[in-house]
Amino acid sequence: MNSRRTARRRLRTAATLVASVLTLAGLAAAPANAAPVPTVVLVHGAFADASGWTDVAAQLSASGYPVRTFDNPLRSPAGDAARLTEFLADIKGPIVLVGHSYGGAVITNTHDSDVRANVYIAAFAPAEGEFVQGLLNPVTYPGSRLLPPALQLTSVPDGASPVGADVDGYIAEEYFHEVFCQDVSAAVAADMYAHQKSAALAANLEPSGAPSWADTPSWYLISQQDRVIPPALQKMMAGRAAPGRTSEVDASHVSLVSQPGRVADVVRAAITATS
Repeated sequence: MNSRRTARRRLRTAATLVASVLTLAGLAAAPANAAPVPTVVLVHGAFADASGWTDVAAQLSASGYPVRTFDNPLRSPAGDAARLTEFLADIKGPIVLVGHSYGGAVITNTHDSDVRANVYIAAFAPAEGEFVQGLLNPVTYPGSRLLPPALQLTSVPDGASPVGADVDGYIAEEYFHEVFCQDVSAAVAADMYAHQKSAALAANLEPSGAPSWADTPSWYLISQQDRVIPPALQKMMAGRAAPGRTSEVDASHVSLVSQPGRVADVVRAAITATS
C-alpha cells in the first residue's frame, strides 16, 4: 500500500512540474508588454463621403488594424470635431486619426487623450485662428481650381441652423473629374460624384481652435498634383504640423482613392512610431 501511495505522489508531483513548465513556457512566448493595437479612424472631407476610404480601410484591415470611418457632417470644424469626439468615446484603447482635405481641419480641432497620432492626407492643418477659405488665398498660394463655375452653391435644410438651412458648396458634375480626381478613371469619378456630400459654406469661414498637432505626433502626405489644395500650401501646413514626418505622392487631391497603398503606408508608419 505504501508503495502505491508513493507512486501516486510521484505522479502528482510530475504532473505539477509539467504544468508549471508549460505555464512558464506560455508566459515566455507572450510579449511581456504587448502594446494594444490602435483603432484607425478615417475622416473624409468635403465633396466626398466615407466610401472614398474603402481601399485604404481594406489594406489596413488586412494588416490587422481595426478600422472605423466617421460620417463627417461637414458643418463646421468645431461642431464636426465635437461629433467626432462623441464617436471616439465608443472606441476602447489607442486611436490614430486620419483626415483628408477638410477632414484635416476636423482632426486638428479634436482633442482626445486616446489619440496617439494624426495623419493628414492632402488635408488642411490650420493653426489657431486660421480658416479654410483664408488658407486658400490665391495670391499667396495660387493653383486651386475650386472656384466658380466648378464650385456651385445650394441651399440645404438644417434643423440646427437659426434659419433652418445652410448655404452649401459642391463641385458641379462637368468639372468634378478634372478638378477633384483627375487621376482616376471616368467610371470611378462618376461613382465619386454620386457619393459627393456638399459642405456648409460656414465651415470654410470658421476660425480654427488650438491645433491638436501642437501636442500630438502628426504625419502628412502631400499630393503633388492637387487641384484643390495647392501643393505649396500643403507643404507650408505640413512643415508646421508634421516636421520630419512629411512625404509626397504623385497624385491628385484624392490619393486615398488613386493610390491607397501609399496612404496606408503612411498610416502604418504613424502606428509603428507611436505604438
